[in-house]
Amino acid sequence: MNKPASTPPHAPAAAPRSRWSLYLDLIRWDRPQGWLLLLWPTLMALWMAAGGFPGWHLLAVFTLGTVLMRSAGCAVNDVADRDFDKHVKRTAQRPITSGQVSVKEALAVGAVLALLSFALVLTTNTLTVLMSFGALAVTIVYPFTKRFISMPQAVLGVAFSFGIPMAYAALRNAVPLEAWLLVVGNLCWVLAYDTEYAMVDRDDDLKIGIKTSAITLGRFDVIGVAVFYALGLALWAQAGRLADLGWPYALGLAAAAAQAVWHVLLIRTRQRERCFKAFRLNHWVGLTVFVGAVLATMLH
Repeated sequence: MNKPASTPPHAPAAAPRSRWSLYLDLIRWDRPQGWLLLLWPTLMALWMAAGGFPGWHLLAVFTLGTVLMRSAGCAVNDVADRDFDKHVKRTAQRPITSGQVSVKEALAVGAVLALLSFALVLTTNTLTVLMSFGALAVTIVYPFTKRFISMPQAVLGVAFSFGIPMAYAALRNAVPLEAWLLVVGNLCWVLAYDTEYAMVDRDDDLKIGIKTSAITLGRFDVIGVAVFYALGLALWAQAGRLADLGWPYALGLAAAAAQAVWHVLLIRTRQRERCFKAFRLNHWVGLTVFVGAVLATMLH
C-alpha cells in the first residue's frame, strides 16, 4: 500500500505586496478596457473637431488626461463602495475593501492623479479648463448615486462623455451641435455596456441594496441594452452626417453595429460570464468607430 503523501504543517505565507503594486491594483492598471472605453470617443471627437490629426500636444493631453482621470475615478469609486464591495465576490479583494490600502491613502492617490490631469488641461484654453471642473464634479458624485438613482449608469455616461465637448472646446473654443450628438450617443453607449456589467452583479446588488440599470430594467434588460446601442449608434451617425464624414465613417458604424448585435446575442441568456464578456469587448466598438472617423477625415 502506498503511503499518503505528507503535508507540510504550515503553508508558506504569501509575500506582502508593495505599495506600488497595491496602488496599481487600486486604479485597475491591469484592466485597460476601462480607460479605452473613455479614450476612443474622446479621440474621435478630437479628430472630428480638428478635421484630421489634432496635433501631438492635444493628443498627449487628452490621452494622458483620460487615463489619469479614469484612474482617479477608480480610487474614488472604491472608497465610496468599500462597504458594498465586501459582499460581492468579484470585488471583495480590492485593496481598500481587503484593508490593504486605507481610505485616506486611496483618496490621496486619487487627488494626485486628478491634479496631474488638471495640470495637463491648464495647457489648453479657458473654456476647456472650466469644463474640467464639471468633469471632476461628476466623477466624484457618480459612485454615490448608486444609493439614490435608479439608473446610475446615466450619471456614469455623463462622466465618461466629458472628454468630447472638452476636445471641441480645446480645438474650436466652442461646442457645436455635432459634439452634443456625440455626447448623447456616448451616453447611450455607456448605458448599454454598463448595463451588461451590472447584469453580472445583479444578484449581489439586490442583496446589498445598490441601484443599477440592470435591476431597474428587470426582464427588459436585454431589450434595453439593444435599444441603448441602437440610439447611440444612430446619434453618432447623425453627428458624422453633420461633420460630412462620408462612407468610411458609415462603414465604421456598420462594423460597430455588427458587434453590438453580437453582444446582445451574448447576453440574451443572462449568464454572468457571457454578460461580462460582452462588457469587456465593448472597447472594440469604440475603436471601430474611431478608426472610421480617422479614415473619413483623411479622405475628406
